[in-house]
Amino acid sequence: MRQLLPEAVDAVDPWDVYRPADRDAPLLRLNMVTSLDGAATDAEGRSGGLGGDGDWEVFRTLRAQADAIVVGAGTARTEGYGPHRVPAHLRQRRRGLLGAEAPASIVLVSRSLALDPASALFTEAQTPTTVLTCAASDPERRRALGRVGEVLVAGEHQVDLAEGLAQVRERHGPIVVGEGGPSLNRLMLAEAVVDQLCVTVAPQLLGSAGPRLGGQLETLVQLALRSACTDDSGELFLSYAVTDPAEADQNSRSSSEARPRSAS
Repeated sequence: MRQLLPEAVDAVDPWDVYRPADRDAPLLRLNMVTSLDGAATDAEGRSGGLGGDGDWEVFRTLRAQADAIVVGAGTARTEGYGPHRVPAHLRQRRRGLLGAEAPASIVLVSRSLALDPASALFTEAQTPTTVLTCAASDPERRRALGRVGEVLVAGEHQVDLAEGLAQVRERHGPIVVGEGGPSLNRLMLAEAVVDQLCVTVAPQLLGSAGPRLGGQLETLVQLALRSACTDDSGELFLSYAVTDPAEADQNSRSSSEARPRSAS
């Protein structure tokens, strides 16, 4: 992998590119892959088919640097999620950063609780799988899932993401990676709980009518580019900080006012 920004480096380690600056500071990263024209899923409706080897390594790195992995239950089913394991080459690094080799807990966000307690995602998890739901969910299903994992309740009729994430951090730690799908990512961005956006741009034009990066987002999300890398496949690995739109607008106005105007 080659780094293009913030400075050109011929060979970089993804661990160093994405390593959190402060292990104890709350951090929520959204990790997404998209085609060049913004498609968030491939022709089969899965995001996993878009990325190559570099995207896979970034995916594993962000997981290894996280205390918890948040994903929508529907996406977990579509993408065929199984028990999370930390790759052997990242275990020592995870221990050095977080103080433990045990995998991050997978946190499934679901109102319907249409989840199978007998699935390997629960029964074979090294770190118990967590379910984040709301008070309106079925109490019998909550009890069944609570016997094989951990159930957190946040919000009355819909999952309250801010409250739920606070509970996740209290139990697992401050660093969270979000893996979608597009609907959950959109809600997280709209509710301003995201700190960083990590995007792999695949060198493809899909032209499909499926979900798009930022599709149906009704809220301005201001981003600041932190790093840009690439590899021989032509994929781009971009990391953005989510900034305060009001602050960014003020900076833009200040810059405009300071810029000399040409004579008319």
